Amino acid sequence: MMSCYQVAPRPHCLAVVLVLVFAACINLMAQNRMPPIPVDKMTDAQKQAVAEFKAARGADISGPFIPLLRSPEVMSRARAMGDYLRYKSVLPPRLSEFVILIVARHWSQQYEWSTHDSIALKAGVNPEIVKAIAEGRRPERMAEDQAILYDFCDELHRNQSVSDATYARAVSKFGEQGVIDTVGLVGYYSLLAIVLNTARTPADAPTMMLAPFPR
Repeated sequence: MMSCYQVAPRPHCLAVVLVLVFAACINLMAQNRMPPIPVDKMTDAQKQAVAEFKAARGADISGPFIPLLRSPEVMSRARAMGDYLRYKSVLPPRLSEFVILIVARHWSQQYEWSTHDSIALKAGVNPEIVKAIAEGRRPERMAEDQAILYDFCDELHRNQSVSDATYARAVSKFGEQGVIDTVGLVGYYSLLAIVLNTARTPADAPTMMLAPFPR
């Protein structure tokens, strides 16, 4: 008996794949609800928030910060939190980017994924691990620190809490600050994913499409 994974898939298996790809493409092409605000339409508070962003990041606003600019105080505070979590967290980039990919996959957030998958690879995350996360599978052959973080994030997403055993492993490996930085990464990039999903911010030339999870 042939399965969906054999060379000649059954028609219903092919149909499921096509539906998922079509749904993902529709999501990518959905109308951008909150496009960039022209400079001449910005309030003084928005202009100040953009200037502070450029001073801190050395770049213009993009991605989630475009819709966030509708509330400039929220944008500035979110940027400041991201300045720490992305660049100064106690987790090295190999682990912080690993966590970010888990969050992006959980929210099926194409912009977030497209931004961070290449960064994760450059930081040393194994391509097979990146592929497994993209497909919604638990990666095989993770390093011990990755496995601890994967279980921690998975439980947070599924149960909205973590078990005593998972918490103890995380504290033992990363310390209490590492645990809080991990929670911060999950929360911060979930916020950005929610903003992007709400605003339908398009991804820039994504290298792959994240199929939405069945609901």
